[in-house]
Amino acid sequence: MGRVVRVEELVRIREEARASSMRLVFTNGCFDIVHRGHTELFEAARALGDILVVAINSDASVARLKGSRRPIVAQEDRAAVLAALGAVDYVTVFEEDTPAEIIDLIRPDVLVKGADYRPGEIVGRERVEADGGEVVRFPLREGFSTEQLLRRIARVYGDLPDEGRPGEG
Repeated sequence: MGRVVRVEELVRIREEARASSMRLVFTNGCFDIVHRGHTELFEAARALGDILVVAINSDASVARLKGSRRPIVAQEDRAAVLAALGAVDYVTVFEEDTPAEIIDLIRPDVLVKGADYRPGEIVGRERVEADGGEVVRFPLREGFSTEQLLRRIARVYGDLPDEGRPGEG
């Protein structure tokens, strides 16, 4: 089971990993509502190295990137859920809109993003490649996205009053 850590602790973890010749893999995102596409990405990313770090956007950052109705799930809860996944070793939260600063600090061996990002759009790619690291674009699972899930929830439960239905929780 993973742990939620501050960026400063990740720097120490990275130094220890490098001293032990361990490969550190990094991915990031909002991960607002975790779904199968996310878990498959984490499992594939973890298989590329010895330690998987997942950095998530803070609530304020998600709102700036996705709009004022997001995130659906608070950053502490998103971090706890991700840390509970077997493939994830460490989770950290960042306030900025991109993980560039964290990538510069921890300099991962492998940077993993979804294939919906073109190579030139992947934040941190140049840093990782300059250090001799690898950037991997993971193919997306068709039909699995947070936006699709939110649309389905709205379609199915759009008539649900604010307080919910009796017996639901």
